[in-house]
Amino acid sequence: MPANEVANKRIPVTTEIWESLSKLKRPGQTYTSLLEEMIALKEEHDFLMHLEEIEKKGDFISLKEAAHELHLDDAE
Repeated sequence: MPANEVANKRIPVTTEIWESLSKLKRPGQTYTSLLEEMIALKEEHDFLMHLEEIEKKGDFISLKEAAHELHLDDAE
């Protein structure tokens, strides 16, 4: 489905959630635009959390060490 084509779908939400969404929506903003914005923020958040998890668990070496291990420093 092309990005500008509207799907006629219903998403049941509680009154509380509907009111919260309505408060988040800027004047003139569509719910589609609001949801796109929320999805982008969620994806960014998830990506940053993933990077944080990698940083906590990762075993890192310097770029110089990596280049040496990959025999890339011989090319100089």
